[in-house]
Amino acid sequence: MTGKISIRRKVYLILTVVWMVVIFSFSAKPGEESEIQSLRAGKIVCSIFVPGYENMSEQEQISMAENIDYPVRKAAHATEYAILAGFILGVVVTSLINWKHLLAAVLVAVIYASTDELHQLFVPGRNGQFMDVLIDGTGALAGVIFIFIIYRLNNKVKSKK
Repeated sequence: MTGKISIRRKVYLILTVVWMVVIFSFSAKPGEESEIQSLRAGKIVCSIFVPGYENMSEQEQISMAENIDYPVRKAAHATEYAILAGFILGVVVTSLINWKHLLAAVLVAVIYASTDELHQLFVPGRNGQFMDVLIDGTGALAGVIFIFIIYRLNNKVKSKK
C-alpha cells in the first residue's frame, strides 16, 4: 500500500468516530437521567423476556426492572465496546486479520473506555469505575474474537470451494 487509506478503512474510521460520540453522549447524561433511561430499558427487556410481565402491577414491574438494571447496564457496556472494537478492527486491518490487529483494536477500545470513565468523574451524579473499564475491555475482546471466528470460518468455506 502506498500510504493511501482504502475506502473500506475510511468508512470504518467514520463509524468508529461516530460510535465514540454515541458512547460519549451516553456517558455525558447526568446520573438521574441515566438511571431513568436504564429503568426504561429494564422494562423493555422484562416485557420481552418475562411471561406475564404486562399483567403485573406497576410496582411489581418497576421492582423487576430495578432487579435486572445492573446486569442489563453492564451487558450494554460490553456490547457497545464489542461494537467499537469491531469498528476499530476494520480501521487497522489492511488485508488479513492477525493477532496484532486484534490486540490493537482491543487496546484502543480499552484506552477509550478509560478516558470515558475519567470523563464520567465530571458528570453530575456519575462516577468513573475501574470495573466498568474491565467490563468494556471484556466486551471489546469478545467482539474481536467473535469477528475473528467468523473471519476464519468464512476463509475455510472459501477454501473448500
